[in-house]
Amino acid sequence: MVADFSSSRVWQVGGGSSGKSCSDDFLRYGVALIGPGDLGPWPGAYAKDKTTRFLRQFVEETQVSDIIILRQGRSAVKAVGIVASDYIYLTQFEDVDGWDLQHGRRVRWFPLPEPYEFGTAVFGANPTRYSGVGMASVVAYARRFVQSPPTDWQNARLPDLPVQEADLDAMPPQIEAVVASARDLVPLYWNPPEFGDLPTEDELVAHFAIPLLRALGWSKELIAVKWHYVDITLFDRLPRQPENCRLVIEAKRFDTGFEAALKQARGYLNTLRISRDVLVTDGIRYRLYAHEKAFAPVAYANLSRLKKSAQTLFENIKRN
Repeated sequence: MVADFSSSRVWQVGGGSSGKSCSDDFLRYGVALIGPGDLGPWPGAYAKDKTTRFLRQFVEETQVSDIIILRQGRSAVKAVGIVASDYIYLTQFEDVDGWDLQHGRRVRWFPLPEPYEFGTAVFGANPTRYSGVGMASVVAYARRFVQSPPTDWQNARLPDLPVQEADLDAMPPQIEAVVASARDLVPLYWNPPEFGDLPTEDELVAHFAIPLLRALGWSKELIAVKWHYVDITLFDRLPRQPENCRLVIEAKRFDTGFEAALKQARGYLNTLRISRDVLVTDGIRYRLYAHEKAFAPVAYANLSRLKKSAQTLFENIKRN
C-alpha cells in the first residue's frame, strides 16, 4: 500500500555550490546535513540570527516522513527523499569539503538520473541552506513523485554512516607552526565584524601554501609563483622548464570549491604539453588529484582539522 503524502510538508536542502558540492555525501550516506555545527548539538550556544532560523526549522519543525528535496542551484532537483529520523548530531561530518555540517537527519533518497529542471528560480533568487518549500508547483511535484511507482525505496535499508576519522596524532614537526597558524586564524576569518572581508587568494598563498611547501622541504628556487600563469609550480630540478615540473598548484579564495580550480589547472598542463598531478588549495584545505588516475582525488588535508589521512597528502607532496 502506497503511503499518503498528499498533505505532507515539503522541505528543501542545499547540496552546496557547483564547485563545492556535498550532495554526493548526502546520497551516499542517506543523510541531510546543515551547518554551521562547530558549537555543538542544538540548541547549544547558537546566536539568534538567520542561522538559528535554519537550524530551528531543521531540528524542531521537520518531522519524520516529511518530504525533502535535494536542491541543485535555484531551479533544479537532484533527488527527492523521505525524512527517516529525528535530529541527530553527527560529528563525523565536521569537515565536508571544509564545511562543518554536524546537524543531521537520516533520509531515504531517490536520486534522479538527471537533475529535474523547473526552468525558473523556484527556490528563490538566493536559496537558503534549508527551508520549507512554498512554491505550489514544487510542492505538487514532490508529493506526486513520492506517490508514483516505484516506491520500494521509501522502506529500503539506510546506508551505513561513515566512521569518525581519527585525528592526526603524529604531526610532522616541521609543519607544526603552519598548522598552529591555521587553527588560530580560521575562526577569525569566520568573524567578519572582527576580521573584515575574507582573505584574498594571494594572501592565503603567502601565509599558508608557501610556508607549508617550505616546511615540507622545497627550497625557494624550486617553488615558482605565477610561472606560465600557474599559481604555484614545483620543480624537481633547475632549470624551470616544463619537463622538470613535479606538481602544479592552483589556489582559490578561502571557502570556494575545488572543481573549477582543477579544470583551470588541467588547462595549464595542456598548454605546457605535460601531464602532472594537481594540488588545489584555498590555503587551509588541500586536495591532490592524480593524473595517472584520470585526475581522481587521492589525498586531502585541512590544516585546521588534521585527520590521519592527511599524512598521505603530506607524503605525496613533500620534497624527496
